[in-house]
Amino acid sequence: METKRRYEHLAPAAGAAPAAVSPERALRVFTQPERNPGIPLDLDLVRALRINRSAVERRAATIPTRRTVKKEWQAAWLLRAITCIDLTTLQGDDTPSNVLRLCAKAKSPVRPDLLGALGATGLDVKVGAVCVYHAFVPLAVAALEGSGIPVAAVSTGFPAGLNPLPQRIEEIKASVAAGAQEIDVVITRALALAGAWEALYDEVRGFREACGGAHMKVILGTGDLATLVNVARASQVAMMAGADFIKTSTGKEAVNATLPVGVVMTRQIRDYHERTGYAVGFKPAGGIRKAPISSVSSSTS
Repeated sequence: METKRRYEHLAPAAGAAPAAVSPERALRVFTQPERNPGIPLDLDLVRALRINRSAVERRAATIPTRRTVKKEWQAAWLLRAITCIDLTTLQGDDTPSNVLRLCAKAKSPVRPDLLGALGATGLDVKVGAVCVYHAFVPLAVAALEGSGIPVAAVSTGFPAGLNPLPQRIEEIKASVAAGAQEIDVVITRALALAGAWEALYDEVRGFREACGGAHMKVILGTGDLATLVNVARASQVAMMAGADFIKTSTGKEAVNATLPVGVVMTRQIRDYHERTGYAVGFKPAGGIRKAPISSVSSSTS
């Protein structure tokens, strides 16, 4: 059972005072018993997608200029941002001790004295997941046992995604068998660049089947996709193939998460939800190092 959020028009009860927020902005939390199962590939929709780059860039440029929340509201936003973080170590010199330190940090990401000063001691603030290479999945699973923090594994030939497809699928299955509850897969960017959307759909669909009950985050590698149109089309194809999240980058590309890319991807998520009723998550990755940027990324639309 997953908890999703959806904006719904709520009519006030008879005689009740008007709500403090407009009805169209009222936020209700509802339960949806099923993940995004994917839908058949709609090639007509994918090929018809167009992006007005200048309009997207103008929209993105306005986002950091909005008035930001201050004081305790800003602190609340930042604590919320921490709970959305996948705390990650994906370096060639990773060691078991590094992974164990990361897991300890995941369980207590904020100093207790700071939580006390914010009146947030009882909130049990922890990160969204710990992300490691497959070799460290069993160690991370053991270290996080009982914490409620899932282990995410990068699979499918991360970061390039160019290993043979059968090998990539077996890698997913091995990580799930080792205890990973989330799998970060990387698409073959060449398929998107060539407009081979049927092949990309089949690839991601195969990844989803291999994930089984583990959530699948599809990394698009947006810095390699050349155009915002390709970003939009790859986003739709990944969701149609059953992505639980779509993610901007591996963090290894020369260009990672950017606001224009975030605008395009979140608009595709909104469109997919309006058409299917299934909510898909958005994960910006790479280049988010400061608190104000994390708040902006949380509100991109």
